[in-house]
Parts: sequence; C-alpha cells; structure tokens
Amino acid sequence: MSSSQEKRLLRRAELVRRLTELAPKNRIDAMMEEVDGKALVRSLPAEDVYSTIIDVGLPDSTEIVQLATPEQFRTFVDLAAWQRDRMDPLEVLHWLRAARGEDDEDFLKKVSALDMEVLELIYKRLVTIHDLEENPDVDLEGPTMEMPEGRYLLEFRIDGVDEAALRRLTFDLVTQNPFELGRFLESVRWEAVTELEEAAYQFRRARLEDLGFPPLEESVKVFAWVDPEKIAKVKPKSALAPVQGRVDYVAAAFQGLDSVERQNLEGEVRYLVNCVLVADGAEPGDPLAIKRLSEHARDYLDLGLEHYTGGDPTMATDVVRETTLRALFQCGFSLTLKLKRQVEKLVHEEGSRFGETWLALEEESAALAALLGRRPLKALKVPGAEPVPFRARRELAESEASLHRVRQQRAVFQALLSPSPAEIIARFGSTMAELTPQRLFAAAVARAEVDELVDVAPFPELKLTELCSRIFDDAGPMPKLRASAGKRALATLQAKLALDGPELETMIQRVLHTFVRDFGAAWLKDGRVAKEKIVALPITGQLLT
Repeated sequence: MSSSQEKRLLRRAELVRRLTELAPKNRIDAMMEEVDGKALVRSLPAEDVYSTIIDVGLPDSTEIVQLATPEQFRTFVDLAAWQRDRMDPLEVLHWLRAARGEDDEDFLKKVSALDMEVLELIYKRLVTIHDLEENPDVDLEGPTMEMPEGRYLLEFRIDGVDEAALRRLTFDLVTQNPFELGRFLESVRWEAVTELEEAAYQFRRARLEDLGFPPLEESVKVFAWVDPEKIAKVKPKSALAPVQGRVDYVAAAFQGLDSVERQNLEGEVRYLVNCVLVADGAEPGDPLAIKRLSEHARDYLDLGLEHYTGGDPTMATDVVRETTLRALFQCGFSLTLKLKRQVEKLVHEEGSRFGETWLALEEESAALAALLGRRPLKALKVPGAEPVPFRARRELAESEASLHRVRQQRAVFQALLSPSPAEIIARFGSTMAELTPQRLFAAAVARAEVDELVDVAPFPELKLTELCSRIFDDAGPMPKLRASAGKRALATLQAKLALDGPELETMIQRVLHTFVRDFGAAWLKDGRVAKEKIVALPITGQLLT
C-alpha cells in the first residue's frame, strides 16, 4: 500500500470516528460534504448508516440511500420493513422510492439485491394480476397497466405516489427483461403468501445473524444469573458510589483506551445491544427500541463496572481490558435479580398481600411491582412515570431499604385489618384493589386524629371540617400541615394497636401530606371541602372511581 493510500484510509477512519460524535442531521451533511461521499457511505457499516437515516428521516436522507451499495440497501429493507415475521410491502416501496436517483443502473442493482420473494410479496399484496387469456372481460376498479405481450393486466390496489412508484418499478422490470417478467408475474399469481413470507423471513434472519444479531437462544444468555460477589475482581473502597452526581463508568472506561481498543470495545457494545434487542423481542430496525434498550444495556454495564471497580471509576479502563462486556452486563443485571428474588420471597410471606394487592403504601407497592417485572426495574416517585433500569448501586441499596419498610408497613396493616380483613374492607363498599391500602390507612389516620379512635371505615363527612382544622395551618398563602398534625393519630394507633417504631410515624406523615396536595388548597381558599373532590381519603357516601 502506498503512503498516499495509507493516509487516505487513516483520514477516512478518523472521519468515521468523528461522524459518530455528530448529531444525525450534521452527520448527513458531513457525509455529503466529503469529496468522495459515495466511498465514505459505502465504507460504513450498513446498520450505522440506517440508524442515521432513521434519526434524520427517510424523506431527508434519500441522497444517502442512493449512495449506498446494493447490499447496504438490502440491509436497510431488512431492518425497516419487517415486524417479527411479517413484511410490510409499502415500507419496501418507500425505500425503493428513496433509492431511485439519476443512475437507473445503480437503482436496478439495488432492486436485484432484494430477495425475489420480497418483490413477489410486493406484487402479491399490492397488485391484482389478471390473465387476459383466461378472462378477457375483467371487472376493474383501480388503475391498471397492461404488459407489452398483451397477456397480463395489472390492477393496482394502491394509489397516489405509491401507485406511481410501483408502476415505474414495473416499467423498469419490463424494460430490463419482459420475458422474465412474464414468468415472475405467473409465479406471483400462484405462490402462497405464507410460503413467500416464510422464505423471505428465513433469508432475512440469516443475514441479520451475519450482521451480529444472534439467535434468540444465544441472546438470552446475557441475562443469565451470575453471583456478583464471586466474580468481583476489586475490593470495594466504599459501600456505595459517591453521593454527588452520577458517575459514568462506561465513559470512564472508554477514556483510557487507545483507538484500536476503542474500536474493538465499540464492536462489543454493538453485539451486546443486539443481544438485548433479540432477547426482548424488539425489531432490530425499530429506532425507539434501539434507543431504549441501548440505554438499558448501558445502565447494566454501569452497574457491573461500579461493582467490579468497587466504585472507583479510574479503574474502569483496566476492568474492560480484562473483562468482557457480556460478563459486566451479566453482573449488573444479576445485582437487580438479587432484589427481585427478595421480593419473590416476600410474596410468599404471610400477610404481605391481600389477594393480589400488596399491603403497603403506594410508593412501596409501585417499587415492588417494578421489581417483579420480567426485567427488575426501579419505580420512579413521579405518579404515572414508567419504571426505569437501575443505574447505580446506591439505587439498589435504596430499593433494598424499601423492602425493610414494606415489612414494617405490613405489620401496621395486619393490625388494622385484624381480626377479619374481608369484613373490614367490605365497609368501604369496594375491593382492596379499588380502595388501595394507602386510602384505607388514610381513613384510619383521619379518624384517629379527630376522635382518637381506631375505626377502619370511610371517614364521616360531617367531621371533614374538624379534620381540616386540626391538620392544616391556615396562616400563609400555601397549604401546609400544622406542627401538631398527626401526633394524636400516632399516639392513638400506637396505644390501641400496640405498634411501635419510626415507620408508623413516617406513614402517618406521608398520608397527611397527600391530604395537603389533595384538598389543602380548597380548604385554605373556601374553608370547606366537597367530598366529591377528595381523592386521598375515602368519605362516607363517596363513590370510588
């Protein structure tokens, strides 16, 4: 290799590295501004080019599609046009429209690169093929195109730009080889859709494996359990990562690598994400799934690296040099599995649930449900927010502490529901799932605060004014609790139910703060509260929704 060629290759490798750091639209612009943009695009992995196209949008990326090789184009279709084992012929047609540029020969090479079964499925689903020798007087409804030899008449079942694109593709196929097209159309008439789709799917699956998307049985192994304590290579310097901010262990690992090591590790990352995509049943070409699961994979890697380094990010580079990313991922995921197993044990402990409902406050119940999912996740404290993966050992420790609180809350609910849980819940005229343990506890707290009684039943409407007067501080523009709020309820519940410990007081204060958020402002404004507007506290005569 000459020195000029070597310099050109090195320059291109540096440009490819820089492209990955650009925003998608800027990446497209950089490709087009390159002196030999075609060579640059064709030197990139097809899945990377596809990702850029999807980020920017196909309509704004047609030039890149046209510069791609036929093999790259086939990969674009493999990634974009399938949902599991079903192909979308219109999606293939959209990519064919994008691929059509000024070079007709290059376009036909892209068409030829597609599996014959893919083309047959397009015509099978979007066109009715009439044999005029069999039936010269066909009843037509859509736009038509007659073949040159006069035997076949194509009736398009689509319209607009899609119909125009398919008509032009047909014209190209006629021009290229009219006799071959006749055999193709006859094959389309008689082939079964299921057989065509199965054959095309098998070809596609084999190519995806060659791209680094392993089969399912291999992919699920990255989620296999390993004992984190037995594989840790570094003695932890502290029990938890620093409190200030979040440490990005993956970024720390990459910073210390040279260019060759970085490139190799990026390949490992790509393969790992592909495994996660396949294991979760996501489509390899689904950009939202790729983004979501890539972030999940990174979070598990962060957990694994934090565990291996003992919370010292300066050791992350040494760890990735000695340990595969798969092992780090398994370690991170297994740390979350340890929590899930504790919750599974809790399920079987007597009194943890009434039916399928956890006897715990809403925050802890959400945490338990998130941990019991297919992949253990962390519940956010924002109402309605989707659970997210754990990102640090501190978060794991916080979730483990919540399990300790659940056991303490369970003792409170057992005391409140004794001796006949079903009879007590029936007083509310609903199921426990509809009522929720938190609202049941709220009713008990409100009655204990007002009347110093333990009465687990809907709170009397006539006592709402007294409750608000006791717990709300009306001095100031914003609703807030009195300093004394909850003290009568705590003393009453402790004495009557023989309960002790800090969790009961915490539970009472949490419930009272829901009262502030729910109807504190209405009380402060009008000096009264309509029971129909109250959500956090069950009231007599109130319909539960």
